[in-house]
Amino acid sequence: MTPRDTRTGRVLEEMIVPALKRGGYEYETQKVVGERPGGGRHTVDVVATGADGQRYLISLKWQQVSGTAEQKVPFETMCLAEAVRDPQNDYATAYLVLGGAGWRLREFYVSGALRDHLIHADLVTVITLEDFVAKANAGEL
Repeated sequence: MTPRDTRTGRVLEEMIVPALKRGGYEYETQKVVGERPGGGRHTVDVVATGADGQRYLISLKWQQVSGTAEQKVPFETMCLAEAVRDPQNDYATAYLVLGGAGWRLREFYVSGALRDHLIHADLVTVITLEDFVAKANAGEL
């Protein structure tokens, strides 16, 4: 079995960092934010902090060709929502950023349709890479 190539996640992280800097955010990468539902450490790709002190969780998923990242979106949404809801945390909201051209369900996810299926999905914005970069550049997270 060929090992998975996880370098694309790092590339995606490097794509959003300049936008966060331009938007006036400080950031930490690969930050542990608690436990996932069912157990296991939950590490997010980026925690951004605005000039107003608001903190944002940012999880990045890259799908270059059709594959398993698509199936991970609902669970990651659940995990991010739990981290925002945790009273020990002070996160304003969370973003799940979808990059790459291989998403068959991209429109479904970014439309907010997960809110019909997951009770706390309103705490997580599923967003395209392009739209996230525009928001971050403008300091509008």
